Amino acid sequence: MRRRLFTVLSAILLGLALTPVLPASAAGETAVFVKTSDWGSGWEGKYTITNGGTATISSWRVEFDLPSGTTLGSYWDALLTSSGSHHTFANREYNGTLAPGASASFGFLVSGSGTPQNCRVNGGDCGGGTGPQPGAPATPANVRVTATTGTSITLGWNAASGATGYRVYEGSTLRSTVTTTSASFTGLTACSSRTYTVTAFNATAESARSTAVTGTTTGCQQADLPRHTLTGYWHNFVNPATELRLSAVPNEYDVVVIAFAEASSTPGAVTFGVDPELSSALGGYTNDQFRADVATLHSRGKKVILSVGGEAGRVTVADSTSATNFANSVRSIMSQYGFDGVDIDLENGLNPTFMGQALRNLRGQVGSSLIITMAPQTIDMQSTGGSYFALALNIKDILTTVHTQFYNSGSMLGCDQSQAYSQGTVNFITALACIQLENGLRPDQVAVGLPAGAGAAGGGVVAPSVVTNALDCLARGTNCGSFRPPRTYPAIRGAMTWSINWDVSNGNNFARTVAPFLDTLP
Repeated sequence: MRRRLFTVLSAILLGLALTPVLPASAAGETAVFVKTSDWGSGWEGKYTITNGGTATISSWRVEFDLPSGTTLGSYWDALLTSSGSHHTFANREYNGTLAPGASASFGFLVSGSGTPQNCRVNGGDCGGGTGPQPGAPATPANVRVTATTGTSITLGWNAASGATGYRVYEGSTLRSTVTTTSASFTGLTACSSRTYTVTAFNATAESARSTAVTGTTTGCQQADLPRHTLTGYWHNFVNPATELRLSAVPNEYDVVVIAFAEASSTPGAVTFGVDPELSSALGGYTNDQFRADVATLHSRGKKVILSVGGEAGRVTVADSTSATNFANSVRSIMSQYGFDGVDIDLENGLNPTFMGQALRNLRGQVGSSLIITMAPQTIDMQSTGGSYFALALNIKDILTTVHTQFYNSGSMLGCDQSQAYSQGTVNFITALACIQLENGLRPDQVAVGLPAGAGAAGGGVVAPSVVTNALDCLARGTNCGSFRPPRTYPAIRGAMTWSINWDVSNGNNFARTVAPFLDTLP
């Protein structure tokens, strides 16, 4: 992100070089198991697969395990494989199709009383859980988070008719069995999220699972940031975009990132001051005036952070000494100008071990108010094995936001690994954000980064409505393209744009569209 020469990497190269970590059910399929009647020493049942997506699906399969002591009996559909407790069924018209919203049911017999577990449909979690069985109690309603601490989450729910007890699941794992309408989970880490469902049971059967609820322990950083934020970069240099003083940044932006601090002659250390060329273009913009403008943004409730690097940046933190130099120099600049944090935008590689050491050192000096963001290129967040992704996970406990640059990247594989998605589309943004969301980062640590309009990037420029549709898909599961994430992420942090200057050049359309939309998210 700096006076760029834009490089577009081919989809073929990326597909060969990098593979995202997570398989997901891209079309939104679910499978629900239902016990339909007793049969000898077991039961007769069926599963129903539903296409909850927007595209037709075909050639699907349902996989599940049966617990010890329970075996699969007769069946009347295509059984692809059966290995021990694991079974894979195919549609009886395996090469047929299932239209959006359509369902199809399949049957089998089970010897024993066990309920299918670890269900997968087309590689993604079934999502539908277990359907009601004869004599089962009602499904618990109004499952909710009633309390959180830095190490615990407490749930509550309404009593279910016919229930003698309740089971609480995290994913497919049973976490608690209680006879009351509440459960607490302790020993968690600060600012960690868990998703639970609840079933009711009696001597006869177990109910279907409740609607899932997600709780997050306290202790998250930057509690004074809005739940959903709009971040923009401000140019400390001259290029074809509009030059503007910091105080002229439009009010829609919650976090303003100053681009950029530069490498100094001391290994790892950085330096900052108003660029002389920019100062001249603005009629003599001084460091003191800039410092006063930082204070002005603070008075408006905004955060101002310093970005390190950029496309042309050559900051290197490769050992303990340079890590210390980095932390000390950033702390000094923060004190001098009143910055609230630091943004890592090193597009020529980084060492996750020593950069992590530097950021923890800085956190120790500044305290919990420190904002730490990152602006990796798309390719940097394709795999948890990459240095940027490794850094993000290593400092997850102190990290604020990763706002990946979803542009200048050509086509990339998404978290479903099914195909390379073209940049500049809702599919591209959601499928690639999904990689981060499903591989260790909390939703509040993930933002989508897009160009602010014409001139801002060499590829991946989108209308602001594409950004809002992608965020709507991630947060609520609506306005998706053909790719659908495996779940929704209501706490998704928001959006970043390169840049405020380019946005102003294009009539501030990005901020005026995205900022009010963020206020509508859950």
